[in-house]
Amino acid sequence: MTSSSPDNAALLSRIADTLDRLAPPSLAPCDWLAYPAYVWTGDAARAVSRLDAPGLELLRGIDTQKERVVTNVERLAAGHAAHDMLLWGSRGMGKSAVLRAAILAAQARHPGRIALVQVAQEALSGVTTLFAKLATVDRRFLVFIDDLGFEEGDSVGPRLLRSWLEGGVEARPVNVRLAVTSNRRAIVGRSMSEQDDPINPRDLVDDRLALADRFGLSIGFHNCDQDAYLAMIEGYAAEFGLQWEAGDALEWSRRRGARSGRVAWQYVNELAGRAGKAI
Repeated sequence: MTSSSPDNAALLSRIADTLDRLAPPSLAPCDWLAYPAYVWTGDAARAVSRLDAPGLELLRGIDTQKERVVTNVERLAAGHAAHDMLLWGSRGMGKSAVLRAAILAAQARHPGRIALVQVAQEALSGVTTLFAKLATVDRRFLVFIDDLGFEEGDSVGPRLLRSWLEGGVEARPVNVRLAVTSNRRAIVGRSMSEQDDPINPRDLVDDRLALADRFGLSIGFHNCDQDAYLAMIEGYAAEFGLQWEAGDALEWSRRRGARSGRVAWQYVNELAGRAGKAI
């Protein structure tokens, strides 16, 4: 052994210590039974200790859609047969809010039996790994993909979604259902040239919609009319003890260029600010 061996050993030890400090800490295993909601990042889960959602009674103007979502989530929480869901349509009409509210309501009736797992679109490639983890847990899960939309020419995303819904080795396990929100029913974008294609244009449209048809429930959310918009505000204002006028509410919507549940909530937030209240 040379005289420099102890020095080399010390140097190697210091290098190893430095690398240990630079390496990211290992993630603790996720407790899939302890929390009401989780966020899946693609290769790991982050627990959410509190799930926020408006009360179901405050979600007005979408009564039919709300009933269908709540019934399906209740079935899932109870361990009964339930559908995968596609909630599509106008922005700001409560698609994601009603999902969260339905989960909260089901959790109140079935404590500990169901949780929400939100997946960002950039984490879709890791959903098969997520399914493998959830399959081993004695709990029901609603895997939620918000604002999903595939660009023209994207073949990977639609293929993944089809594999999860159709069965096979990548399909979601029996204790999991998918809930997807999208601004368009077809999910996959359409180019203007398709509308002018003289060769089987109907087939092109059918192929786009075929992905949506794989969901057991496809629920449309449409722009609300004036009465529904005012009813939304009335419900919120009554809940929070706020005074309001229909003319002022309509002027707010005109300035925003839209009538929707989101615009109604923004107006109520404005009312609360004027009144010096927190909501």
